[in-house]
Amino acid sequence: MASDPLPLENKYIVPALAQGLGILSLFGGAHRSFTAPEIAKKLSLPRTKVFRLLQTLLSMDYLRCEEDKRHFSLGPALLSRGFEYLASLDMVEVAQPILQRLRDRTALSAHMAIRDGREIIYVLRFPARSTIASSVNIGTRFPVHATIMGRMTIFEMDDKELERLFRDQPLERFTKQTPTTLKALKAILAEDRTRGYAVSQAFFEAGVSSIAAPVRDGAGRIVAAINVTAVNAHIDEKDMHGALKDAVIEAAAEISRWLCRTATVEAPAGPVKRVKARESVHA
Repeated sequence: MASDPLPLENKYIVPALAQGLGILSLFGGAHRSFTAPEIAKKLSLPRTKVFRLLQTLLSMDYLRCEEDKRHFSLGPALLSRGFEYLASLDMVEVAQPILQRLRDRTALSAHMAIRDGREIIYVLRFPARSTIASSVNIGTRFPVHATIMGRMTIFEMDDKELERLFRDQPLERFTKQTPTTLKALKAILAEDRTRGYAVSQAFFEAGVSSIAAPVRDGAGRIVAAINVTAVNAHIDEKDMHGALKDAVIEAAAEISRWLCRTATVEAPAGPVKRVKARESVHA
């Protein structure tokens, strides 16, 4: 792996800094360690310059020398900086590129929501490029019991938790599919637990199709849900439970893996079938 030549037309570049960063960029994947001659060859640098650069990086703990005194690998300073960055990422920052890719992969609107009591709050959205823009804004609230993203945030609650959550609270009906009793809601949640995801054909809004999956933190707790939605477009049942479901579950799992990484460093010590659709105000 050779480094790219320095863009000499930029007079503000500091060559020694670029060369030092070039050394660090060599490490990754299967390339865990290098000798000084190997680094000199890969970067087309004189060995004397590589020696000075290595000594500088060693003194700052960005590299460390292996036991054989010949090989160099990444040091604790560089690793700790990377971990600190991962720990600084919040859930929305982590989810943004993943949710955007989900939108592009499915050509459907993609959203993330968290639960606040008996409601979900939209915290991230990527409207479909090929449809009318959604009027759902960040901060929009919908009832937990009436939306499949809401169901994804509570489907692992036990009976006592559900009874506390909906105590003295009537379940408002929005469509014929909306559960209006706790018993009916529990039956739906039991099906969600079996599948690990949820699909909807007009569950909250007539003409709206949606697939949702839960997002978990490093402790395995459900902390959010994501979905894709289409409006006034027929989505084959096979696709709902097939390629689209797989895409949503994979995105949720990727977000969860990143959240697991941030939690760890904070702790001590086939193409998807595209569906053309008009955007919904309740995407």
